[in-house]
Amino acid sequence: MSSVFIRSLRTVSATAIKNVRLGVTNNGTGRFHPRMMSCVKYSAIRTFSSSKAFFDEQPRLRLGSTAPDFTAETTHGTVKFHDFIDNSWVILFSHPADFTPVCTTELGAFAQLEDEFKARNCKLIGLSANGLDSHAKWIEDIEEVASNGSKVGFPIIADPERKVAFLYDMVDEQDLSNIDTKGIAFTIRSVFIIDPNKKIRLTMLYPASTGRNSAEVLRVLDSLQTGDKAGITTPINWVPGEDVIVPPSVSDAAAQKKFGEFRTVKPYLRYTKFPL
Repeated sequence: MSSVFIRSLRTVSATAIKNVRLGVTNNGTGRFHPRMMSCVKYSAIRTFSSSKAFFDEQPRLRLGSTAPDFTAETTHGTVKFHDFIDNSWVILFSHPADFTPVCTTELGAFAQLEDEFKARNCKLIGLSANGLDSHAKWIEDIEEVASNGSKVGFPIIADPERKVAFLYDMVDEQDLSNIDTKGIAFTIRSVFIIDPNKKIRLTMLYPASTGRNSAEVLRVLDSLQTGDKAGITTPINWVPGEDVIVPPSVSDAAAQKKFGEFRTVKPYLRYTKFPL
């Protein structure tokens, strides 16, 4: 049985969107696939011979999967994403639109913390659903009112056609009907933390109405990097300097050899000191 995949990035009408939601195809005979909801703004419908072709085209962005590559225009020139990652950690974060209040405060906050991310071998790259000319003017506003004197030193992707936004599924169910003047859905506030192996290690999704916590993004990066380096896990609200958790898979003897002293609360809950 064939599956249906929405292929191109041209705008579809409100009727077409409704039909996709109802599982209706052009000829009324195709079968509806739940993953279509992340693609409803693509216009041409193409039938593939197997469901595998669908998933090859629209990757599932699970933790541990390879971050999809793309080439895009940014405020720092053309970027090929995997080349941009190189041997660094990367934080890719999206915004609904330029010259919007919440986005302006967020970009300013990330600009203030950029040196902290750099110190952790981590690059920032933003995305907003407008063109480069708009981005350039918006950056002036950000640096004037929201960055506390810091410069926006990281690139911002120009994604007016939502090519990257749809590739990374940066659209929620509600915003499929919240469209811009081109008839394309706005993006939401997504965060992807990607490691030097180009693997997605963490995702965060926020509605357009809710600003992110940049300090939390930095905190979870510290947790991921500490876990990779030391083979530990981190408890709730952990920040660097606080005790970390010995994984249950590590025996007491192995924990003693690896960490030295550790504190046992329960057989499955053991703490050791940080730094290790």
